[in-house]
Amino acid sequence: MILFPAIDIVGGKAVRLYKGDYDQMTVYSDNPAEIALDFKRCGAGYIHIVDLEGARDGGTPNLETVLAIKKQSGLFCEIGGGIRSMEVVDRYLNAGIDRVILGTAAISDEAFLKKAIEKYGARVAVGADIREGFIAVKGWLERSQVTVDEFFEKMQNLGVETIICTDINRDGAMKGTNLDLYRTMSRRYRVNITASGGVSSMEDIAALKSMELYGAIIGKAYYTGAIDLREAVKAVQ
Repeated sequence: MILFPAIDIVGGKAVRLYKGDYDQMTVYSDNPAEIALDFKRCGAGYIHIVDLEGARDGGTPNLETVLAIKKQSGLFCEIGGGIRSMEVVDRYLNAGIDRVILGTAAISDEAFLKKAIEKYGARVAVGADIREGFIAVKGWLERSQVTVDEFFEKMQNLGVETIICTDINRDGAMKGTNLDLYRTMSRRYRVNITASGGVSSMEDIAALKSMELYGAIIGKAYYTGAIDLREAVKAVQ
């Protein structure tokens, strides 16, 4: 299982939100690239980046910061947040980012999703952000009418290889991850699933690894010290 320590960005700073609430934000660093270098020192090979301003407003408001993370760490970097046009997909991937994650656009613009997959294949992943059994959109601010199963079925049929699956109610809450959700989804669908939201202990990591999931994202637990990233990386190797 691949571990993806996460950097969420607002205004060029590394932050964490509580359950996706922009009013409940903690700033952890003014220099996200420094955090990426610590990930590297801990043995991580991958980084999950979210441009939270991009997620809310669209575009690439933190492009400079994202590219600094990639350049200074040299690690595999995937980015989500506000990727709603081919222009933005091209901008990130041509600049050396390894994978983009489509969220809102995967639901609202199927033609765009198809075009992105046609052009870039496995370098395009999709985010399934889940609130009470439905997919949330626009930086988690709105709940769509699309159920989790409808979404997974459709993405699989369209040729999406990787889905980052987040239970919003667990995100940043440090109350453990939704093991039942990942167990069900990994049995039901033939896509790579990355677990996200509430991965807050070594027990969570061991349980997800035992399901043979593709990946798991470590967010707040890294920043609070609840998970020692060096130990976690060793545990999944």
